[in-house]
Amino acid sequence: MDFRQISQVASQLLTQFGLKILGAIALWLIAQRLIDFGLKLLRRAFRSQQVEPTLINYLLNIIGVTLRIVLIVAILGFFGIETTSFAALLAAAGVAIGAAWGGLLANFAAGAFLIIFRPFKVGDFITAAGVTGTVTEIGLFTSNINTPDNVLTIVANNKIFADNIQNFSANPYRRVDLLAQLHHDVEHNQAITLLKAKISQIPNVLQNPAPDVEILDFNLAGPVLAVRPYCHNDHYWQVYFDTNKTIRETFGEAGYPVPEYRYTISTSTGNGITTVIPPLSEIT
Repeated sequence: MDFRQISQVASQLLTQFGLKILGAIALWLIAQRLIDFGLKLLRRAFRSQQVEPTLINYLLNIIGVTLRIVLIVAILGFFGIETTSFAALLAAAGVAIGAAWGGLLANFAAGAFLIIFRPFKVGDFITAAGVTGTVTEIGLFTSNINTPDNVLTIVANNKIFADNIQNFSANPYRRVDLLAQLHHDVEHNQAITLLKAKISQIPNVLQNPAPDVEILDFNLAGPVLAVRPYCHNDHYWQVYFDTNKTIRETFGEAGYPVPEYRYTISTSTGNGITTVIPPLSEIT
């Protein structure tokens, strides 16, 4: 056995394999740079055409993943591995993964439908899958919603698409729904007139449509007014809180008594029926 000859052959093989390894690494790094550069060019091109940002991210993610798969197949071919067999193996693996990860594929498909049908976009204030907040991102599998208390909530796309979606930003304005309790002795028409005048002066309350103030219900304390100003979605909470303050200040300035529940109790005596209205503090 000629050890010198064996060492020479081994050295040649290691050299060839090492060169291939270095070539594969160089190919991977260069191709990655080219892919990133190409994706940046595509992003600029899409933005110049004023394409929806969410759709841009979605398309670039798909293109990036596809190009990297092609790059891996090319590197395997560089090492002499039969790529047709690899493609068949990849397809079989894809079927197996698809069966195992059906939920992920459902989220992926739901994300595609969200992009196509566009029930909402990034920046919209929505309620979806039981979560209310501002949409910050629509991804391949999940969407990010920032709630009003500044909590980032990540929701599966399939759960969003399978549930009802309320988009508060779709229309130019929305209604604020509040209630105002009146005392039995208050003249309701006067209270309605005062409230309409005061609420119309609140900043960001729309004059068209004008605020609605009407009797909604009756209870033991008296009439209940529905107070409904309209405003843009961006000003909802400011109008909500300012309207509450306006209700209290208006009724206080008018000198309206504090609403209280009243019960009428009738007792039978020898001389007839006596009606007694006890104070609230005595009612248990």
